[in-house]
Amino acid sequence: MKERKRELGFSNDMLSKLTGVPKTTLQKIFSGKTKAPRRETIEKIASFLEIGDPYNKVSSDIVSETGAVYGNTVTKSDNPYGDKRQGEYTVEDYLALPDDKRYELIDGVIYQMASPTFVHQTIVGYLYHCIMKCAEEYKCSCYPCISPLDVQICKDKKNMVQPDVMICCDSKIITKERLFGAPDFAAEVISPSSKSRDRFLKLNKYKEAGVKEYWLIDPEKEKVIVNLFYKDDDVFTYSFEDTIPVSISDGLCKICFAPVKDRLAQIDL
Repeated sequence: MKERKRELGFSNDMLSKLTGVPKTTLQKIFSGKTKAPRRETIEKIASFLEIGDPYNKVSSDIVSETGAVYGNTVTKSDNPYGDKRQGEYTVEDYLALPDDKRYELIDGVIYQMASPTFVHQTIVGYLYHCIMKCAEEYKCSCYPCISPLDVQICKDKKNMVQPDVMICCDSKIITKERLFGAPDFAAEVISPSSKSRDRFLKLNKYKEAGVKEYWLIDPEKEKVIVNLFYKDDDVFTYSFEDTIPVSISDGLCKICFAPVKDRLAQIDL
């Protein structure tokens, strides 16, 4: 857990806010002062660190999303790469995985993605529609894309992601199979099973790879967090009622989520 905490860039203060475990308790656990922490405390920490069952000694399992629970693991017998440990997987391993499920590969760790919800897909479709409409209206040379689409974001063998919505302004990175490099814009609709990865791990990965603008869309809180990595890491928070400029379009494209919010409100979900 200490290694995973360091990998995700979590401080004890940040982890305390996410898990509800007191900061002092975390300090004692990670320093080794507390020799026998309560099982439920360890499991709560492990879920947010997305490492699965801390009492399961199989280290090569694929991390999967199941509903609102983080880190449930595929058994070793289900893992086609049982001779490898998490962190050692490559793009070749990723491409050999079954086609009936969705995965992401981040720093050699394979994550099995949960099926998206109706709300998630409605928001993703709406955002893509708005961006495509804007691109057509202004005859933009950029290309909006929608998941599932593989993105070999760092052009290496350890990372393959699938942002929900992307804008690619460099046609040279577009191949028939995938994007080979970072899109200019990426957006993720946060779900309970992916919020930790979207907010921290993928945010840092996108920034490192050269994504210019990253949106985190939170349907529960009806908020949109806009990260502008190319503008001194500016961060802005908007509500679904606000009109949000797509910065890389120089403000030509503007998105308001109020219409899709109102449409979803008509359904008893």
